[in-house]
Amino acid sequence: MSQNILFLAHVDESGKALPKAAYEALGAALDLATQVGGALTIGIVGGDIQAAANTVAAAGAPIVGVAGPEFAHPGYSSDSAAVEAICREVSAEVVLAPATSRFLRVLPGVAQRLKGQVDTHITSIESADGAISAKRWLYRQRLEAVIQRQARPWFLLLDSGCHEAWCAAQAAAQVKMIAMALDSNARRTAYVGVRVPNADAQTIRPDAKLLFVAGAGWCKKQADGKTHLPEAETTILQFLQNAGASLGGSKSLVDQTGENQAVLGFMTHLNQVGQTGSTPRHPKGLSTCCHGEEPHVVGWRFIKERRAVNLDPNCGWARGKADVLYVADAFQVIKKLNALLAARQAEKMPETAIHA
Repeated sequence: MSQNILFLAHVDESGKALPKAAYEALGAALDLATQVGGALTIGIVGGDIQAAANTVAAAGAPIVGVAGPEFAHPGYSSDSAAVEAICREVSAEVVLAPATSRFLRVLPGVAQRLKGQVDTHITSIESADGAISAKRWLYRQRLEAVIQRQARPWFLLLDSGCHEAWCAAQAAAQVKMIAMALDSNARRTAYVGVRVPNADAQTIRPDAKLLFVAGAGWCKKQADGKTHLPEAETTILQFLQNAGASLGGSKSLVDQTGENQAVLGFMTHLNQVGQTGSTPRHPKGLSTCCHGEEPHVVGWRFIKERRAVNLDPNCGWARGKADVLYVADAFQVIKKLNALLAARQAEKMPETAIHA
């Protein structure tokens, strides 16, 4: 039985496109519409949505939008009103959306208003014999749940990195605009701005090609019988800056903070990989001074290439958990990498200056 499928997205910070995760969710929505034989509609929310709509016009689905200055930035009252209006306009039965922070805050409330159901952190969607099934991980990625619901509308928020992004040339989009007039209660919250840390202070980079994970070995006594925390911090931060990598930490390392032990000053539980429900999806991973314990490796299940540096040739990474294991001192290896990366950047500087 065919169902009305709505793909929902919001304009990104540039105002000219959709978030990267939205194009992945659109690919999943197109696949689902083909499987169930349903009608797909694209809904977009933003300040000015025409440029973003042009990027998905080639998908061939009708586009419905809500636009205006009050929808340019995230706001629960404004976004929920816009999404509800779009859902009612197209009589949506199944709503697919990217699991962005903006929609994760809003769509559960909209589902309640429309007497529907919502499921978040979905990793895949498929249909068999007319029944739609959604999958997600539970219990720290040890169990995979298959979800089916009779309630409609059914809202599904897809995690990024789980589907190939839809891509096509831009075209002129015909957008059916829905006129929205927010009352005073929906305009009580004012957008002021965004504060972000300096680039050199940012250690969590979801779009980085490399995940660098530090283990407790960085804080332990080295060959000379002493700890070298300042040296460890400088070495790791230089590598993150030179390689543009994202920082992860083993559970044993981040737990040392609560045990009043010496730790890396920039490492927090937000960096922890394994036993937290986090599933990093970087193309490559480099683990240093970690033992490759099972919970840590579970957090790496979606990383395609795994390498590790450890002085112990019998560590957990050596037992089939790493594609490549370097039996070496992580301090020396990362220092050497920093020197090589710095030299490569120095070679590129004259060329960059000429083009500038």
